[in-house]
Amino acid sequence: MSFSRGKKACSIPKQHTKVPGMENQEEGFHVKRSPSSPQGAPKKRSAFVDITNANKTQVSNHTKKEKATKKTQKSSTVVTKNEANLKKKAPASLEGEPEKMKVGRLPVEEVEESPPKDPPCGERQQVPEEFDIDKEHSGDCFMTSEYAKEIFDYLKGREEKFVLQDYMHKQPDLNKDMRGILVDWMVEVQENFELNHETLYLAVKLTDHYLSSTVAMRETLQLIGSTSMLIASKFEERCPPCIDDFLYICDDAYKREELIAMEINILQTLKFDINIPVPYRFLRRYAKCVRASMETLTLARYVCELSLLELELVPVRASRLASACLLLALIMKELGGWTAILEYHTGYTVSDLCPLVRSLHSMLAHPTDEKLKAVRSKYSHKVFFEVAKIPVLDVQRLEEALK
Repeated sequence: MSFSRGKKACSIPKQHTKVPGMENQEEGFHVKRSPSSPQGAPKKRSAFVDITNANKTQVSNHTKKEKATKKTQKSSTVVTKNEANLKKKAPASLEGEPEKMKVGRLPVEEVEESPPKDPPCGERQQVPEEFDIDKEHSGDCFMTSEYAKEIFDYLKGREEKFVLQDYMHKQPDLNKDMRGILVDWMVEVQENFELNHETLYLAVKLTDHYLSSTVAMRETLQLIGSTSMLIASKFEERCPPCIDDFLYICDDAYKREELIAMEINILQTLKFDINIPVPYRFLRRYAKCVRASMETLTLARYVCELSLLELELVPVRASRLASACLLLALIMKELGGWTAILEYHTGYTVSDLCPLVRSLHSMLAHPTDEKLKAVRSKYSHKVFFEVAKIPVLDVQRLEEALK
């Protein structure tokens, strides 16, 4: 299985045809191509001309008057029937006030005395003042501080639906080393296309969930990975790469029809439920609780991204993995341990995270495969504060910090 690397193919800009007499028209004016125009040039048209019959129906003034008369007669008939129905259904206490019932509503005096009540709804959870990390963004509509905690509580609740187990024993033609090579290649794809980190995490999740439900051959493993990246890009990116870009990075090993068929297959297998919680989102949220610096957050992200290569960590819930990565980063940077505010927002105690933190530390100290260098190379760059070059913490110091 050859995993080629490449840069994103440049797309050729579309040619725009200038139309005589339209140089001063606004750019947003709607145009369409007409088969009768020479060389298929755009032809100016009115708005909604294609979805109405305005250009086909010519109604005379006499016909308009007839329709208006019929409409008036029909309206008066409806009003008469409505008044009769209101009189039939009027309560006994209001039968003496027919002039107020003509408008079909209660008198103003009664509305003022008994105003309508809002329908009952669930009360918003009150966050203690010392644990409220969203109050500083209360005026920022983009931060959704009013219900940010509810959003992450909802995502944490959805984790139960996407719990996976080690599925490799179901794959007779695959092994964990092949999966590691695939994920390492997907990291390079994310870098080359400059995609969001959420896209990478979601693509790995989609791959694992698909492989846990379907037997795949090693020849199609790269196709599954690239198709998962395509789906995740459509879900996360503003301008996702096109199909030709993903065919290019696969060195044209697959055809367009194969990639589209695999996309349909993955979506149908997952029942189109691809909003899978990923640890990267939780990590950013939890780092905000302790006002972690960008360097500390990047170190936690490095540990979290390395965990994508490990098949043994696939069953771990995203929120728990994010919490353990942050705790390990705080210990490595000597910024203290697990605080009460972190325990409140994550729902995990130090004892809950200790086994996972030890596993992550072992992963840093003893990599499973030295050949998989995409993540380490990525986080050795100055843009990521060269966090991959930070010395691994001593085991004894780690145990002291966890106590």
